[in-house]
Amino acid sequence: MADSTTTASTQVPASGAGFPPFKTDTFPSQIFWLTVTFAFLFVVLWRVAGPRINGVITSRRGAINSDIAAAQAARGKAESASSAYQAALHTAKTRANGLAEETRQTLNAEIAKAKTAADEEAASAMAAAHARIKTTQEQARGHVLKAAEEAAIAIVARLTGETVSPADAAAAVREQ
Repeated sequence: MADSTTTASTQVPASGAGFPPFKTDTFPSQIFWLTVTFAFLFVVLWRVAGPRINGVITSRRGAINSDIAAAQAARGKAESASSAYQAALHTAKTRANGLAEETRQTLNAEIAKAKTAADEEAASAMAAAHARIKTTQEQARGHVLKAAEEAAIAIVARLTGETVSPADAAAAVREQ
């Protein structure tokens, strides 16, 4: 093997080595290119991007304002529709209450008429029933008197053996 020796040193080489932005001899060219680049970007933003951004912002602001105006118009329409609905609802409730009251009065009048007619019919039925009862009672009295007369004739005939006339038996039953 060949003898190889390596040496290491910590010296900075004298030739143009190093980080270029930190070299003071390149500052003027760096400042020049910084100015040119800044001017170019400024012109591009000022002439191209700026108007586009401004146009977008303006159109957005216009859309937002028109949407707000449309929302306010719709809100006004909704409020007017709500008030019209409330008015119609109030009118309908008032009308319904009036019809209900009218129907209630009509039904009450019909009920009163029906009750009066039923009372009159019941009274006439009661009078007819009382008349039938009185007739039946009179007939029953007649039958009881007739049976009492016949019983009196039969009792006298059995006890005494005599025959009593029906007129005498009727007079005897009526006295008692």
